[in-house]
Amino acid sequence: MDPLSGAGPRRARGRLGAASPGARAATAPWARFSAWLECVCVVTFDLELGQALELVYPSDFRLTDKEKSSICYLSFPDSHSGCLGDTQFSFRIRQCGRQKSPWHAEDWHYNSGAPVSLQREPAHYFGYVYFRQVKDSSVKRGYFQKSLVLVSRLPFVRLFQALLSLIAPECFDKLAPCLEAVCNEIDQWPAPMPGQTLNLPVMGVVLQVHVPSRVDRPEHGPPKQCSHENLLPAPVVLTSVHELDLFRCFQPVLTHVQTLWELMLLGEPLVVLAPSPAMSSEMVLALISCLQPLKFCCDYRPYFTIHDSEFKEFTTRTQAPPNVVLGVTNPFFIKTLQHWPHILRVGEPKMSGDLPKQVKLKKPSRLKTLDTKPGLYTTYSAHLHRDKALLKRLLKGLQKKRPWDTQTALLRRHLLELTQSFIIPLEHYMASLMPLQKSITPWKTPPQIRPFRQDDFLRSLEHAGPQLTCILKGDWLGLYRRFFKSPHFDGWYRQRHKEMAQKLEALHLEAICEAQNIETWMKDKSEVEVVDLVLKLREKLVQAQGHQLPVKEAALQRAQLHIETVIGSLPKDLQAVLCPP
Repeated sequence: MDPLSGAGPRRARGRLGAASPGARAATAPWARFSAWLECVCVVTFDLELGQALELVYPSDFRLTDKEKSSICYLSFPDSHSGCLGDTQFSFRIRQCGRQKSPWHAEDWHYNSGAPVSLQREPAHYFGYVYFRQVKDSSVKRGYFQKSLVLVSRLPFVRLFQALLSLIAPECFDKLAPCLEAVCNEIDQWPAPMPGQTLNLPVMGVVLQVHVPSRVDRPEHGPPKQCSHENLLPAPVVLTSVHELDLFRCFQPVLTHVQTLWELMLLGEPLVVLAPSPAMSSEMVLALISCLQPLKFCCDYRPYFTIHDSEFKEFTTRTQAPPNVVLGVTNPFFIKTLQHWPHILRVGEPKMSGDLPKQVKLKKPSRLKTLDTKPGLYTTYSAHLHRDKALLKRLLKGLQKKRPWDTQTALLRRHLLELTQSFIIPLEHYMASLMPLQKSITPWKTPPQIRPFRQDDFLRSLEHAGPQLTCILKGDWLGLYRRFFKSPHFDGWYRQRHKEMAQKLEALHLEAICEAQNIETWMKDKSEVEVVDLVLKLREKLVQAQGHQLPVKEAALQRAQLHIETVIGSLPKDLQAVLCPP
C-alpha cells in the first residue's frame, strides 16, 4: 500500500502527501469536501502485490487495513467478468472501528430533511468505481488496469457516476495533479441540503442537481434552473442524484417484478449472479429502490467477491442465510450459496421480439454449478397476483417505441403505489395508538403510546386495508403476517415509535410552557418535587435545542422563564446547587 494512505488526523488541504501550513480556523479541514465524499482512491494492478492502493486523497484520511483491502479487491472486476475498456459500478462495505470525521457530528442537518432512503450511511461506505482496462504494450502484463474510486456515505449513484465520467479519463493520464485540483473544487461545493437545487462546478463543467427532501413529491421532475441563469458554460442538469433507469435494469425480470418486490419487502436473502459488476450492482440497487419511500433496513452489497472480509460470514452453512442482497459475478457462488433460498441469475441483455427475453421461475434443485441458465431460482410463491395490466402497458410502450424514461416512470410509479398501498394501513393504525392531545396535561407524566397489536391491525384491514388504494388481489393478510417477522417491520416500527414519542414529549413541553398557574402548582409541592420538575424541564430543553423535539423557539423561551421562576422559589442553598456560579 502507498504511504500516502497512512493514518493520521485530518489536516487542512494541501499538496498530495503534504499538509498545508495554515489550517482553517473557522471550519474543520475539508468540511465541504467531507459533506459529499470521504476520500478519493486510485487503485492499480501491481505484478507483485496484485491490486494496490496507489493514491488516497485527502492524503491523511484514515482508512483501516481492512477497509483498504476491501476497496482494492472490490475496485476491480474479477477474472470472470472480462471487462475491456471503461466500465462503472459500485460497491458497499462496512466501516471498521475508527474515529469519525468532524462532519459526521453534523449529519442531522442533512438527515433531518432527507428521505429516509437517502440519509447518510452511519456504518457503511459506498464505493463508486470507474475502471479502465485497455491494451498497453508498455506494461509487462500487456494491459493498463486502473480504477478511480469515490468513497462516500451518500447513496447518490447517478451524481457520482456522472462525476466519474467527467474526471476519471483525465485523472488516469495526469493522476496526482488532476486529483488534487478536482478535490479542491469539490471542497468549494455547497453542502447537500434537502430541497435545494445546487450548481456544482468541476473541470470546467457545472453539474446542476436537486437534492431530494422529505416533502418532495415522489414524481419530482428535473431541477428547475436556479438563480444562476447566466452560467457559462450552461449547466449539465441531472434529472436525479440517485434514481437508476429501472426499466433497463429490470428488462429480463419484468414478469417477476411483483415477486421480487415481495422478496425485498420481506427482507429475504437473495443472490444476484450477473455477467459483470456493472450489471450486478445496478440490479441490486434497483431491487432495493423498489421499496421507496420505505427505508431498506437489511444489508446489501451491490458487488461482492470471495476476497470480501464478510465472505465466511455470508457463506456459512451453520446458520440460516443472513438478510442480505448480494451482487456477484463469480459462478463459484452458485456452489457456495446453494443453501440460500433465492438466487437470481441474469445473462447479457438480449432482445427477443418486442419484450426483452424474460428469466423463468425455477426450482433451486435445478441450479448447476458450471452452467446455470438465467432464471429466478426459488420456491417462494407470491402472495399477490401479477399485474398483467402493467406488463401490457410496458409492452405497448416498446411497440410504440416510447422513450425509456417514460417506461421507467411507469414502472417506478407502479412500485411506489404498491409500497404506499401496503404501508398506509400500517401508518393509519400506528397513528391511532397515539394518546389524544387533550389527555396531555402540564403537571402529569404524559400518557404512553399504546402497544402495536398485530391481531387488532389485521382485523382493521377489512375496512381500512390496501384494497382501498390498490386494485391487486391476493393474500394481503398473509403478506402482512410475514412482514411482521421481517427486519423492515422492525425498522419501520422503531422509527415511527421514536417519532411519536418525540412528538408526545414536545406536546407535553408545550403544555407546560402554556400553563399559567405554575405558582399555584408549587404551593403544595415538596422541595424534592420542585427540583424534579426543574431537572425534567432542563432535560426536555436540551432535547429540544438538540433538534430531537419539534418545539417552537417561543415555547423554549417560556420554558426557560418557568425554570427561572421555579428556581427563584427555592431556598438559597438549593438555588446555588441548581445554578452554580
